[in-house]
Amino acid sequence: MPALGALAGAPELEVVLVVTDPPHPLGRGSATAPTPVASAARDLKMDVTEVDGIRGDHELGSLRRARPDVLAVVAYGEILTAEVLSLPPLGAINLHFSLLPRWRGAAPVQHALLAGDPTTGVTTMRMDEGLDTGPILAQRREPIAPDDDAGTLGERLASLGADLLVATLRNLEGLTPRVQDGTAVTIAPKLSPQDRFLDWSEPAPSIERRIRALAPKPGARTRFRGRSLGVLSAEAAEASGDPADILGVDERGVLVAAGEGAVRLRTVVPSGRRHMPALDWANGARFAPGERLG
Repeated sequence: MPALGALAGAPELEVVLVVTDPPHPLGRGSATAPTPVASAARDLKMDVTEVDGIRGDHELGSLRRARPDVLAVVAYGEILTAEVLSLPPLGAINLHFSLLPRWRGAAPVQHALLAGDPTTGVTTMRMDEGLDTGPILAQRREPIAPDDDAGTLGERLASLGADLLVATLRNLEGLTPRVQDGTAVTIAPKLSPQDRFLDWSEPAPSIERRIRALAPKPGARTRFRGRSLGVLSAEAAEASGDPADILGVDERGVLVAAGEGAVRLRTVVPSGRRHMPALDWANGARFAPGERLG
């Protein structure tokens, strides 16, 4: 948890309470596990409250007793009420993983990759009752590498954002909030299970971007011989054929035709198995002539 670690490492800032979700089930059994935030906070000897949203008197009471000067909100996933936002005298500051107003919403990293953005970044803003609509306090930019996926890009943004959050809190009263440009807003809703499935009629670069946006978790999906096949890494290539047709196999992976061009699968997850190089999967599958995905 880079933001929590950065706050803990800033001697002039004191974390009086960490609020996170309750423990979640582990698999199909009855055992539960705390959120990574809760585990990290306890390791740092911080007080933790685990609640399913901040709505009732109990949750508000915990915040009131902690008497924070400011709320620092990172990837919380809940729209806070006016009552919560008004509790601390210095308000609530949110760290968001995009250059607002671009990509407001739950999945900014994924949507930046899906759109093929060359650059993204992090933003701190004063929270209001809207969805990522508050005035901007500070921003830092981060280029998106051609081979970035949601995992690698998200890690860099988390580290960059942790530093920005600490800098914002240190200089909070000296920053001038800037109203977001309403004409530049784009929305980044949470991706649905259906969004995971690859549409082989799309151009190859679009398919590659979707694979990168969904990796490493939950992973893009297609089907082979009636069973699910996860795809964790791939690259657009120059080749042609009917969409979803398997065009060939070599040491670089498995070549599959797209609506325009082709996609070379590099890492896949066959149903019920772990991830593996696409070449290893192909060697085991032994494709018949004319086989296809989807």
